[in-house]
Amino acid sequence: MALLHGAAVTVLAKYEVFNPTDKTLFTSLALAVLVGAAAGWSAVDAWQGKPERGKNWFIAALIAGPVSGVLYVIGRAVFVDQTGASELGGALTGGAAFSALLVLIPAGLGLFVGGLIAKKAPAEEDDDEDEAQPASGKPAGKPSQA
Repeated sequence: MALLHGAAVTVLAKYEVFNPTDKTLFTSLALAVLVGAAAGWSAVDAWQGKPERGKNWFIAALIAGPVSGVLYVIGRAVFVDQTGASELGGALTGGAAFSALLVLIPAGLGLFVGGLIAKKAPAEEDDDEDEAQPASGKPAGKPSQA
């Protein structure tokens, strides 16, 4: 997640250099991809029933924040405008907090939705089995003789 966030913010910075006034749509799309990645991945984790998935996503958010900030400064220095180490302060405080929340909140939503999907799937299979066997225990289609 940190690599994805660092790359997205670096690409946004590069895009802003060439299109300083027209960045709203591109920023919205980048945020949608980041939110979708975290929510989708965590929903799959919940659906598969991974152990300690909430704790793992919390730790992932804590790690993704500062690492994506460092990757952003490195990517911006290499690909955009030779940014120096002076940008690390902002990237490791505000930028890291935003990236951590951008992982944690969608991941929590994905874990909730994935958990709901996992609970509904076995219930639907049980309903199909109940319809196949009549409640009386007699084979279906044969009339009872009294």
